Amino acid sequence: MVDLNDERVKNMPPEIWFPYLGIKIEKLDPVAFQIFGISVYWYGILIGLGVLAGLLVATKEAKRTGQNPEVYMDFLLYALIAAIIGARLYYVAFSWDEYKDNIMKIFATREGGLAIYGGVIGAVIAGVFYTKAKKIDFWVLADTSAPALILGQAIGRWGNFVNQEAFGGYTDSLFAMRLMKSNVYDIPQEVLNHIQILDGIEYIQVHPTFLYESLWNVGVFIFLIWYRRHKKFTGEVFMMYLLGYALGRIWIEGLRTDQLLIPHTLVPISQVVAGISIFFAIVFIIYKRKKEI
Repeated sequence: MVDLNDERVKNMPPEIWFPYLGIKIEKLDPVAFQIFGISVYWYGILIGLGVLAGLLVATKEAKRTGQNPEVYMDFLLYALIAAIIGARLYYVAFSWDEYKDNIMKIFATREGGLAIYGGVIGAVIAGVFYTKAKKIDFWVLADTSAPALILGQAIGRWGNFVNQEAFGGYTDSLFAMRLMKSNVYDIPQEVLNHIQILDGIEYIQVHPTFLYESLWNVGVFIFLIWYRRHKKFTGEVFMMYLLGYALGRIWIEGLRTDQLLIPHTLVPISQVVAGISIFFAIVFIIYKRKKEI
């Protein structure tokens, strides 16, 4: 752990810098603390906070709509397990070259490698089986969970910030973020072509895509909280979640430098999934609204 009161640390150049916003972060340690020699990472803490915030939103919505809040506490366990498995499988499937020679590495989740779309797919599958087993309406559960899910995603994205990952290509825009080159892995040449040298330290200057997505998700969350009282059919809030998140992701994914690509192509799989989500959500909403007339 780094002692932030150490004079040597105080005089160090910032690890993270938003030059046009006037924000400098001298040191950002991905390890929050240690327990019995085991490191506890900020990434995990932020994911946990996102889950808890989502659970709070879902249970409050359940109470508002006359449901049993304990259903969502119970479902959370199954959803989390399915989401972690789905997020890992999605990442491994589209990063197979990294794992094909060491299959056991697939289980090394502490090294990173989770994809949010895989997590969402896993949670939805868990929801289908859970609602069938409990004999409750899947679409009611989906509508109640949608605002909770997008809020959890908004909070969880800050874990990427702490890890200094999931950033975009070079930019000189207002939100440009500078990271110490020595702290970052797998830097594309396009970014290396714009190295910034300050006080003898090399920085890359990139799009903070974690921030873009987090802010976008907060906007979608606010919209869903408003729209839930105006929905025309059960399931529409979830469809609006699919549509709203995908609209942001299809743009933001195009900025990122760590895209998971469809094998033997240069097409980002998450953009394809986002595009399918947009099409499906629009068609479903139109169909259901016409059916309700």
